[in-house]
Amino acid sequence: MNFESVIGLEIHSQLCTESKIFCGCSTAFGAAPNSQVCPVCLGLPGALPVLNEKAVEYAVRAGLALGCSIHTKSIFARKNYFYPDLPKGYQISQYEDPIATNGLVEYVVDGVARKVRITRVHMEEDAGKSIHSGFPDSNQKTYVDFNRSGVPLIEIVTEPDLREPAEAANFFQCVRSVLLAIGVNDGNMEEGSLRCDANVSVRPKGDIELGVKVEIKNLNSFRFLEKALLYEIDRQTKVVTQGSTVGQETRLWDTSTGRTVKMRSKEEAHDYRYFPEPDLPPVIVDPEWSKELQDNLPELPEQRKRRFVVDYNLTEQDAGLVSGDQKTADYYEKVATLSKNTKAAANWIAGPASHKAKVLSQDVWQVASAQSIAELILLVDAGRICTIGCLGLASSVHFCTHDFLNPWLQVWDIVRHFFHLDALADACHDRLNLCV
Repeated sequence: MNFESVIGLEIHSQLCTESKIFCGCSTAFGAAPNSQVCPVCLGLPGALPVLNEKAVEYAVRAGLALGCSIHTKSIFARKNYFYPDLPKGYQISQYEDPIATNGLVEYVVDGVARKVRITRVHMEEDAGKSIHSGFPDSNQKTYVDFNRSGVPLIEIVTEPDLREPAEAANFFQCVRSVLLAIGVNDGNMEEGSLRCDANVSVRPKGDIELGVKVEIKNLNSFRFLEKALLYEIDRQTKVVTQGSTVGQETRLWDTSTGRTVKMRSKEEAHDYRYFPEPDLPPVIVDPEWSKELQDNLPELPEQRKRRFVVDYNLTEQDAGLVSGDQKTADYYEKVATLSKNTKAAANWIAGPASHKAKVLSQDVWQVASAQSIAELILLVDAGRICTIGCLGLASSVHFCTHDFLNPWLQVWDIVRHFFHLDALADACHDRLNLCV
């Protein structure tokens, strides 16, 4: 019997506000433990929350960018559960009346158009952070840092529209690029500002009824998401094939063993005993304000990619490589305009410049100025230097940011000026092709 997987994601995105969602404490990452806290985010008796207006704005922007309907009225609720890094014993979230619902994300991967429905986008506060290692007595104690407690979050919940692990990872990348483009999240998954829970089940291919859902918590990379889903789908398929029943539970991805491990039995909504937050009034969103935010949204990544295909005659793959984020896209457009060669500009940015950026742990637009790349392309197009020698050399040396190149220089002088490496230029003299 053939099985298929059914996948839905819950993406947790911290919002790039300067202060927390219900108090004035800083949200800056990396501060000394428990140095950015107050009675409100520590959950001390008598402390009252006050909603951060900028967090509401960013939540609305995210909902609009994901194709959602924005509700004029939404309500905060208490989600009750115990965990050491949740100081109040409940989390302020949204449940029955979220700020946005019924969205749709359309995107293209490998020439295939895909659609994923967004069930809801709701606001909530982040929890603190339990630290299980790094102290002499970590084998006996867990330490808690409450700096993250109260940092504003949105949770983006999808319908179970995804079928393959790679498809889920691609969708997660797509959402990340949208959140970056509209400026509500910094995209830093290593620091935990963007993370994902995956809900996955298996069923006989062709069946309509869903299988038993398992949740995999706290995945903070596209690769981990794909690997965890691959393992979990295989595990569930073996369980069902053997005639057993998959348990509804929450699991964690163990990167050291490459396996998911059981964390706890999966809770239902009634386990959290949701009820409206009595200390916060309903959130009222003016439709005119929402329309203003809609009108001021920047060009979104998929829109930009389609424009690059049409305006610059790029393939979908090339357009995707140079339009992934706003700064890279702006950088590409400068190079393309200055060089008047859109294809070569894409090749240089996606090839040598991207390779050097990875080596230097920089963004691609930091390794060389647009003027430098454009002038080098112009030299190649004018027949002053050959592409093969030029690309081969550029892939192995460090770019500099000189913005001038004399087109009448000999190739070895060009290397000196462009790459700022005299010794290498002399050593490469015999290897370079001079096309004059």
